[in-house]
Amino acid sequence: MPLDSAPKPYRWIMLALLWLLYLCFGIVARSIFPLVTPILADLELSYSQMGLILGSWQLTYIFAALVAGTILDKWGIRKSIVAGALIIGLSASLRFFSSGFQSMLIAGALFGLGGPMISIGGPKTISAWFSGRSRGTAMGIYTTGNWVGGLTALALTNSLVMPLVSQNWRLAFVVYGGVTFSIALLWLLLARGDGDGETSSVPGVIDVFVKLIKIKNVRILLVMGLLAFAIGHGFSSWLPKILEESGMSAASAGWAAAITIAAGIPSILILPTLVPPRFRGRTIAVFAIMTTVNLVLVMKVTGIALYVSLATLGFVSAPFMALLLLILMDSPGVETRYMGSAGGMFFCVAEIGGFTGPLIMGILVDATGSFMAGAVFLAGLCAAMAGLTVFLTRPMVSN
Repeated sequence: MPLDSAPKPYRWIMLALLWLLYLCFGIVARSIFPLVTPILADLELSYSQMGLILGSWQLTYIFAALVAGTILDKWGIRKSIVAGALIIGLSASLRFFSSGFQSMLIAGALFGLGGPMISIGGPKTISAWFSGRSRGTAMGIYTTGNWVGGLTALALTNSLVMPLVSQNWRLAFVVYGGVTFSIALLWLLLARGDGDGETSSVPGVIDVFVKLIKIKNVRILLVMGLLAFAIGHGFSSWLPKILEESGMSAASAGWAAAITIAAGIPSILILPTLVPPRFRGRTIAVFAIMTTVNLVLVMKVTGIALYVSLATLGFVSAPFMALLLLILMDSPGVETRYMGSAGGMFFCVAEIGGFTGPLIMGILVDATGSFMAGAVFLAGLCAAMAGLTVFLTRPMVSN
């Protein structure tokens, strides 16, 4: 059904479907974090190898993102997104058969081939179905799907799912794969608006890339996205293991790590809607500095202070992606018909940070015997991201 002929209220149904898909994205992406300890032991991996596995899907994502953006622009959202969801479910399910480093690496890397269809397809769909202030609201709601998925994986994997599957981490991945396949089917049955009429005139990927890379905001946002993803993926990937090494049980560490996500959800819902376009860059700067402080605090404090630091860290770091994407959407020269390609560029570069963050953390642990060096490194990236905000051009729109 063409987008323009769909009833206007149906945009909220589309948003709900996108949210469920991003929920599955978050579950599968983070489900490995609370299972690091049994996987390390069962597959006899080093921390560096585990860091490579944790960042493997970001590596394949880098190469898939630009192609995904073009596919979304030319083929439409319905078919493209369901294909991405099926690949994500397959990635989770195939981990059941992992026998060592290579097989686990391949299964994890497969996620990166499907992930771009969801994380790039979501903003493109929102850009087409929503406008004005409702666009910020929709982006905030959509982004919480990933965070609720991560919260579910961290909080329930060791406390609920693992006991249900007799402590078999392989079967836990199969459960998450099955959930993803079910939501993919729901999207296929209910989603509307491929937007074929709008995407037929989109030029080739090289032409779009050249057009977009000339825009100052796009260039700055690509670097900021890289830093934001290195910080977020680098720390969250290892957080349950960091907490376990401080003396927590696996289940307790999962619940404690989930605090960052729980605290981030209201931030994602509120800030993209309430922060005016002209203040988005300044908000990112302030929150990046606060993230710098709390990354170090999480490594140093214990007891109630630790939980407060985890909550603060989640609240201030959660809205980075939503705010960056909103600035991208509203930047002069970034038209809705180019949003798939623009999003592909953004996530392609950002996931370079998503890949290197967990890997560098693992390497630094092997080299120093502590996670502190990695935390300090990520804190430095936060300071750099805050500095880049002064170069952003304010969007010429009003929400």
